[in-house]
Amino acid sequence: MKRALVTGITGQDGSYLTELLLAKGYEVHGLIRRSSSLNTGRIDHMYQDPHEAGARLFLHYGDLTDGSRLVTLLDSIQPDEVYNLGAQSHVRVSFDEPEYTGDTTGMGTVRLLEAIRAIGLDTRFYQASSSEMFGASAPPQNEETPFYPRSPYGAAKVYSYWITRNYREAYGLFASNGILFNHESPRRGDTFVTRKITRAVARIAAGQQNELYLGNLDAVRDWGYAPEYVDAMWRMLQADEPDDFVVATNTAHTVRDFLEHAFGCVDLDWQQYVRFDERYLRPTEVDALIGDYSKAQDKLGWTPSVLTPRLAAIMVDADMKSLEVAGTRYVDAVVTE
Repeated sequence: MKRALVTGITGQDGSYLTELLLAKGYEVHGLIRRSSSLNTGRIDHMYQDPHEAGARLFLHYGDLTDGSRLVTLLDSIQPDEVYNLGAQSHVRVSFDEPEYTGDTTGMGTVRLLEAIRAIGLDTRFYQASSSEMFGASAPPQNEETPFYPRSPYGAAKVYSYWITRNYREAYGLFASNGILFNHESPRRGDTFVTRKITRAVARIAAGQQNELYLGNLDAVRDWGYAPEYVDAMWRMLQADEPDDFVVATNTAHTVRDFLEHAFGCVDLDWQQYVRFDERYLRPTEVDALIGDYSKAQDKLGWTPSVLTPRLAAIMVDADMKSLEVAGTRYVDAVVTE
């Protein structure tokens, strides 16, 4: 049985990757940060008591800022594969917390790699790189496009990308970068623009919200479906040789387009509800990110199937159903009382 360690296991990608790995028969270990309240909602449906027979999902307290903990944890788990998905991953927040972003998103990667090297661990390492590394570079972007990050988050990801390549070339580690463009799902965090939009659509349709405040509507993005993107991650670590791959859909949509798709799902005109708020603007904007995934298609046999219109519909539908369930629970609670 293969064994994997996933940092960022409680996030969108971590939860979908964990589902994929468990379905493939892996034993999965996840790194979670200690806090006063658990943030395991995305993986609770997969979790069982680790003392029960057949348990294959195990959670461990740790942090990417704690190098000694990473050494002891990796040494005790001895994973065949390590997926580094953990980070301070919100671009706008990275302008408010640049030092913390650099420490977790950038230095966290080198702490993991150095732990692997110091232990002499025979493992395959996946680094979650980002299209934000391209920043101001002209689209479409591929593996040869120069990096031009426009945020502390993007800059930290550039460091992580190059340190991953450095450890691959200097120490012979099987270490690959997945340069993932924007990928969304019903498990996307509430503060990310696509989920903010689809939750608002559901609430507006239900009469629970009247307005939605957003920033730059002209930003062009290449949006894909997260469950498909974690399959690309896994494929990278099954390849014969480590390499770096763009994962994208090679399609372009503005935030305004996404609004039209999402509000169109409930037959509403988005312009009647959306308001501009300059607080959501970044100090330096990224105008257009469009990924060329030809290399991943050729070498990994990976190709996307869910594009932006269908993605918006999937997310709106999930948020509508979530509201219905929440409403039912509220009514049941009132009746019970």
